[in-house]
Amino acid sequence: MKASKVRELTDQELEAEVRDIEGQIWKLRFQAATGQAEGLRKLRPLRKEIARAKTILRERELSEAHGK
Repeated sequence: MKASKVRELTDQELEAEVRDIEGQIWKLRFQAATGQAEGLRKLRPLRKEIARAKTILRERELSEAHGK
């Protein structure tokens, strides 16, 4: 998902998205540990999605702190 689309989501939606992606990463790591390493190339894009969402959440937090 592009940053422009992520910026349209609410804070609650972003937090839910982060939790969902973290769950997906956990499943992929579990598969790798058990020898079912079919989806390992999906890890990097998922980590980037988490970083993108957390960055936008942090930007919003900082703008609220400086705006008030």
